[in-house]
Amino acid sequence: MPPQKFFDRRTSLAQWSLHRTLKAGEIANIDFPTVARERYELGAVEWVSTFFGGRVLDEQYLVELRASADRSGVRSVLIMVDGEGDLGAADAAARKDAVERHTRWLHAASVLGCFAIRVNARSEGTPDEQRVRSAEGIGMLADRALAQGLEVIVENHGGISSNGSWMAALMKQVGRTNVGTLPDFGNFKITPTEHYDRYTGIAEMMPWARDVSAKTYGFGAAGNETTIDYDRVFGILDAAGYNGYVGIEFEGKGMPEHAGILATKRLLERLGVRA
Repeated sequence: MPPQKFFDRRTSLAQWSLHRTLKAGEIANIDFPTVARERYELGAVEWVSTFFGGRVLDEQYLVELRASADRSGVRSVLIMVDGEGDLGAADAAARKDAVERHTRWLHAASVLGCFAIRVNARSEGTPDEQRVRSAEGIGMLADRALAQGLEVIVENHGGISSNGSWMAALMKQVGRTNVGTLPDFGNFKITPTEHYDRYTGIAEMMPWARDVSAKTYGFGAAGNETTIDYDRVFGILDAAGYNGYVGIEFEGKGMPEHAGILATKRLLERLGVRA
């Protein structure tokens, strides 16, 4: 019998878990690392570009964010970048503009000490057209990231990107060593009426996974997530040999964010993920 593989996965806190709290002004972006450490006893965070208030080019602000994380003994894993244009836009000029806008976040990620930025593969046209266009835009961005020692990772985040087979084909077409996936356990809605099988999709993306999002919506009395079979998901992670960060991303509306984050943390601890 071959030796059992040892998994040393660590928990990080995705900033989106606190999106309602942040939008209400109850905590500030700069306090996020302190909240992760003091409220949840977590030593790693995943930022979201939306909460930077348009200050991606403010060098002093970025330095202050890094200092906040350092004071709390918290590692910044990545920045999830949204709202900066479609890297797979049909129009070549729009595609190039999206690459330029995303490039600003590479520098921010470098200042914060992240290993990557997370991007979206958004496009239009046939699946093949979307794959070709997205591969071009993501490849251009990845070449810039490589010069800074960074990676570009793509999340299944709606539309064609929620099709695991398409995402695997995209990774093969991009063909960069610093490009990978960020499988989100919950994002498999392609259209309002079309859903991709989550377990198939996760497995198809895992060969390129550099980070994963432990999406949760609600919990039963025994502490299990009510919509996702986490034991099955972690079996897929085990089979793939995944040993990276597991980001808590609570998105449920039936319980407070604080309670949802703690419930997710307890579930991950039960599955062997360390804080």
